[in-house]
Amino acid sequence: MTEKPNTFWLDRPVFVTGCTGLLGSWLTIALVNAGAQVVGLVRDEVPHSHLRRSGTIERITVVRGDVTDIALMERSLNEYEIETVFHLAAQTIVPIANRAPLSTFDTNIRGTWTLLEAARRSPTVRRVVTASSDKAYGALPTLPYTEDMPLRGAHPYDVSKSCADLIAQAYAATYNLPVAVTRCANLYGGGDLNWNRIVPGTIRSALLGERPVIRSDGSPQRDYLYVQDAVRAYLALAEHLHRPDVQGQAFNFGTQKPLTALELVRTIIALTDHPDLEPLILGEAGHEIQDQYLDSTKAQRLLGWQPAHTLEEGLRETIAWYRDFLCDKERR
Repeated sequence: MTEKPNTFWLDRPVFVTGCTGLLGSWLTIALVNAGAQVVGLVRDEVPHSHLRRSGTIERITVVRGDVTDIALMERSLNEYEIETVFHLAAQTIVPIANRAPLSTFDTNIRGTWTLLEAARRSPTVRRVVTASSDKAYGALPTLPYTEDMPLRGAHPYDVSKSCADLIAQAYAATYNLPVAVTRCANLYGGGDLNWNRIVPGTIRSALLGERPVIRSDGSPQRDYLYVQDAVRAYLALAEHLHRPDVQGQAFNFGTQKPLTALELVRTIIALTDHPDLEPLILGEAGHEIQDQYLDSTKAQRLLGWQPAHTLEEGLRETIAWYRDFLCDKERR
């Protein structure tokens, strides 16, 4: 028996903020391939983003500007009669947030309330998925984190996500805005060009035959989620947002298989052409949570979601993406 294709997104007007980021690029590509009419918000030009390298940016409507601009957000939602919003725009680099917190607070907190207020006023918006993070929980004594635990971010990036998360919940509780919140584990995949992050930085170093650098002492534990599985999570959540038991809710998305930074780096090295490389452990990372990982039982129970890729499968695909990317740069 042939399974019917999913036509949920066919011709639906969708607004994606942060569409040139790691998750934004892959999510936008998936939406376009599913037939959605995608409008993407772009603040800064990112010439090597996956969205641009794939050519998909030519298949969407691009709105240029900042998510903190309320007039622009209202114009975008109303002119394009947006039905679904994916709010991904954020400053996501923890060291940058620690060094210069104001831009992080502005984008991550003010940007969230600005977009949600525009969505509240829009007569066409029917669902909003906004990105929080596992960092919103802060450092809690009990692991894994479940959605009913308090949000206790202590450092700038973590606090910005705790605030954005609570603001989204406030719009659901106070105004009945059909919004839900994602709290994802650490995302990885092709297209992340922030080389100070552990996955892209390690892959680039290993492909170049150089020793990967670990900023911490190698012991912090994290859960790593492949970007393609995160895309499936966002789509599943949006598709279920008509349900009363989903609206206003937060959902964890992770693999429930944490590993240390050193274990992750050694796994990546073993999958490259330089398996004998030894990482350089600096032990100088500050204001970061020691151990953090998520319980995704709620997403499995209510959304039918679970990761489709093992860590090794996701890393192999990611390494292949960066190998092609670095070869293209050399040819130029």
